[in-house]
Amino acid sequence: MPLSLPALRRRLPLLLALGLSLVLSFALIAGRVLITQKLWLVFLLWNLFLAAIPFALSAALTLAARPPGARLLLPVGVVWLLFFPNAPYLITDLFHLEHRPGVPYWYDLALILSCAWNGLMLAFASLLDMHALVRQRLGFAAGWGFVTIALGLSAFGVYLGRYLRYNSWDVLSNPFTLVYDIVQQFLHPFRYWQAWGVTVVFWAFLLIAYATVRLLGQSKEPVG
Repeated sequence: MPLSLPALRRRLPLLLALGLSLVLSFALIAGRVLITQKLWLVFLLWNLFLAAIPFALSAALTLAARPPGARLLLPVGVVWLLFFPNAPYLITDLFHLEHRPGVPYWYDLALILSCAWNGLMLAFASLLDMHALVRQRLGFAAGWGFVTIALGLSAFGVYLGRYLRYNSWDVLSNPFTLVYDIVQQFLHPFRYWQAWGVTVVFWAFLLIAYATVRLLGQSKEPVG
């Protein structure tokens, strides 16, 4: 896919900031391994990789020399939506924070917070791209409708990943069990109240946080 060089130049500051933030996370993880001689928390590297996939997809669409048509936008958008929950999912890695011998508690706190921050920023940067693409094609209301639905599905995806231990590729490798478990949540909402509690709370948090980040970015620009 040919890239637009002017668009790439405009995006360089964002790529640099995200790159530096990711380097910090990598350095903290590497430092922990060197200090403790143990691989605990190295799995966060994989989580960061998964979180970067939706950003890579949305950036490719945004940086294309020509606006993507529906034949490209729809299939890429579906893949984007499948991988998108992996980015905000990193927030839940705070569950792993506890006192462990060999490294200060504050170090692990900084390490996990750094990864959670990167997951959230990759999610919002990616969503900003997709929001703009949908708004350009379908208008203001459709753009925000897309954001609301995407974040709601993402919040439910965080629940599926953290509590039921599903991954994005289970859509292909284990679809029947995945669909069965999802249907159960809808058929018996009171039995699975935790699923809806996690979904609603994370959806509200992500929607408010995204709107805040978006407004911060527009605070010195004309509203339109």
